[in-house]
Amino acid sequence: MTPPVIHRVRTLDLAFKPWRWPFADERRAEIAAHFAGKQREKPIWNGRILLGRNPIFTAERFSASYFDADFASFLAWRDWGFPDPAVFNGFGMGALRCADGVFLLGEMGQHTSNAGRVYFPSGTPDLDDISGGAVDIAGSVAREVEEETGLTAADYRAGGHWYCVVSGAAIAIIRILDVNLTGEALRARVEANLARQAQPELSAIHLVREKGDVTVAMPGFVIAFLETQMSA
Repeated sequence: MTPPVIHRVRTLDLAFKPWRWPFADERRAEIAAHFAGKQREKPIWNGRILLGRNPIFTAERFSASYFDADFASFLAWRDWGFPDPAVFNGFGMGALRCADGVFLLGEMGQHTSNAGRVYFPSGTPDLDDISGGAVDIAGSVAREVEEETGLTAADYRAGGHWYCVVSGAAIAIIRILDVNLTGEALRARVEANLARQAQPELSAIHLVREKGDVTVAMPGFVIAFLETQMSA
């Protein structure tokens, strides 16, 4: 795989344009069998999610069109090595940066489809993220941050730029969220929030202060973003 490429943009132009995904139609029986096997491993729901097509980066703008697909088709496409290269998984991430420059990330719980992976708060957008015919990545990020950490928009200051990290079939659309707490204080607050949840999405909290804190449990697009920030 080629190294991730980072585009720094100010504007997201992500239109929702319904489209029938040939991959999902043509391999429906295989997809259903694959998903049934995954459901035997852990309880997952086959909801509707949004995937992207036709990504274009021009100046400080990222444009693309999104369509809705079932989670089972997305999971098969991911697990089978992204056989349709015309489609990408474009999702928002909230990079929580503390007052001491530390970044806070969460480790996904064993009941999730990405168990053990270490990310910024994030999630594949879904139908609830469509607003006025466009995909609201900022709203998606705010929702995921609150669901995973308990932090609301009043707890951080959102940066004016997005860092679009292109890594294979994934485009991580990352916004820095500055929190006026130290890394240790924010970790304690998030861990207290997780302790109050019956089944939290995160199983552990990780702090990244320097390159030595980066681990192989972090996907390439997260590592690429962190290394850029730590070398700035």
